[in-house]
Amino acid sequence: MQHCPGPARVLSNQFVIYIAGMDDHTNRTRKPRADAMRNRERVLEAAKAVFSAGGPEASLEAVAKRAGVGIGTLYRHFPAREDLFEAVYRREVEQLSELAEELKNAKDPVDALRRWLRSNVEFVATKKGMSAALALTFQSSSELAAFSMDRLTKAIGSLLDRAVAAGQIRGDLGPEDLLRALVGMCYMHDQPGWQSSVLRMLDVFVDGLRVRPGAKSKTRVAKPARAAAKRKR
Repeated sequence: MQHCPGPARVLSNQFVIYIAGMDDHTNRTRKPRADAMRNRERVLEAAKAVFSAGGPEASLEAVAKRAGVGIGTLYRHFPAREDLFEAVYRREVEQLSELAEELKNAKDPVDALRRWLRSNVEFVATKKGMSAALALTFQSSSELAAFSMDRLTKAIGSLLDRAVAAGQIRGDLGPEDLLRALVGMCYMHDQPGWQSSVLRMLDVFVDGLRVRPGAKSKTRVAKPARAAAKRKR
């Protein structure tokens, strides 16, 4: 009976110490996770810059150096070269999708469309720098191709619809048409400084889409009704 308080106090102390140990362990594990997330983001940002520049310097070692991390840290996040390429690509697509959401509230719908298209030039520059690896990734993952096409088509489609509804852009083009034109302009040029030439061409292209004074903008139709008519026959 006299010994009961002692063990009870010991158990109570052990319980408190155990809980404190859990808190210390949780804090220790949280900090590396936050650091790891920051390192991952730094690697992705560095990879975008390195791959956009292209050339023989576009190596994983160059990415790690620019990000300020060791090559081992890079490989912990991205075990294979293709993993890094795919992560950079997905991040770029997500950012373009977010940009379209922001531009939907812009005062000038044509300028919003222009700004989104111009941002895509940087995206294509990054894509060019890892084209060989991305081609293999696309072959092995139809999901990646579907993901990017869906996001980009919806993004530019929302901006195009707004400009057409405002009567400022002709409505006989679809989002796929604009994306094809953009990609065509980017891949026609492959010399150093090609981005500035494409940006200039994009300005001319967007100005050519404007509705001329006195003309009415056609309502954009997603797909012609001819396909439906053929099915009825």
